[in-house]
Amino acid sequence: MCKTNDSENSEGAASEGRPGDDQVVFSALLEDSAEDLYEHAPCGYLSTLLDGRIAKVNTTLLDWLGYGRGDLVGRRTFSDLLTVGGRLYHETHFAPLLRMQGEISGIALELKKADGSRLPVLVTSTVRTGGDGQPLLIRTTVFDARDRRAYETELLRARQESERERERLKRLNETLQKTLLPPALASVPGLDVAAHYHIASTEEVGGDFYDLFPLASGTWGFFLGDVCGKGAAAAAVTSLARYTLRAAAVYNPDPAAVLANLNTVLNHENNGHDPRFCTVIFGLLTPDGDEGGFRVTLAAGGHPPALLMRAGGQAGYLPTPGGQLIGALPDAHIATTTVRLDHGDTLLLYTDGLTEAHSAGAGGRYGDDALLEFAQALAPTTARDAVAAIRDLLDTFGTGVDDDTAVLALNVPRSTREEPK
Repeated sequence: MCKTNDSENSEGAASEGRPGDDQVVFSALLEDSAEDLYEHAPCGYLSTLLDGRIAKVNTTLLDWLGYGRGDLVGRRTFSDLLTVGGRLYHETHFAPLLRMQGEISGIALELKKADGSRLPVLVTSTVRTGGDGQPLLIRTTVFDARDRRAYETELLRARQESERERERLKRLNETLQKTLLPPALASVPGLDVAAHYHIASTEEVGGDFYDLFPLASGTWGFFLGDVCGKGAAAAAVTSLARYTLRAAAVYNPDPAAVLANLNTVLNHENNGHDPRFCTVIFGLLTPDGDEGGFRVTLAAGGHPPALLMRAGGQAGYLPTPGGQLIGALPDAHIATTTVRLDHGDTLLLYTDGLTEAHSAGAGGRYGDDALLEFAQALAPTTARDAVAAIRDLLDTFGTGVDDDTAVLALNVPRSTREEPK
């Protein structure tokens, strides 16, 4: 009985002691896990004294850098591990900010490995303070940024390639744009001529066009137009329109017939999926009288009316109402008018990029009324001065000009006897 009791008591004591033993083992496991987590964490850990000397470093960072623990602890400073540029940044920015803020995070640096190669990293440092608030040491977490650096390098390469491609496209657009405009306007005796093409964006080729060219019997043809759309498709229509207008004018210089011919060509080319139409104003210049001056016959197809600025200071739009878009319908209505240009008179043709520009002063679109007031204040003027004034006006709109603008001005110079003495 005594034996049995002793055995039972012994087993009971052992049974009562097991929970205490398990708790000790569990605590030991926790301590081991914490130490193992520190040493083999997926990031590097580094503790330094306030003077920068390394006091503690985990195995992960040692493996990344290829150093032994004895190579760094107590022998090196954190800045010793940095490249020359990194040390400079550390002294001038990193360390001062850390002292002021107590923490600095996500700083991109490069660490020198034992073999001399470099390891791109992201660094976060925190100052640990004592109970009195005084700094004790600096804890630094180091993240391997090789994958991020590779991604950033590839992103930079792609961006640079995109910029080069964009520059090539810009040069191509500029070259194509030049081929769609005459290299020089024809010289007309007794007439001054000026033109300007304002490019709203170098990203795409615009569809505005103009020209002035000689015809038979001492007459000249001129035109200004605007193709619907932008880009390569618009450029193709622009080229087709320019050459069709010139060819049609040689065959029959009557302005209405010229635009009717262009309408037929564009309407025939229109397949419904890629609309090919434009607004155009075509004019025929004929010398009128022994004292100079010209008779001008204009035909317009859906284009803004031309502005006439008289030598006496008056200005107004020429009546070409009801003209329909060229190429949109099989039989477009074409509006015509005839006017005489005397000495000192200036005729101004333009595309709607001018009147549809956003103007802060007008509180919206610039508009036809504002342009008329501008012309009335400008008259009388010359071709060159009129185009220069329009260029200055476009500059005041800045980014408000979201469409290309073409301008063509024709002026009969004042006669010598009319010049002020």
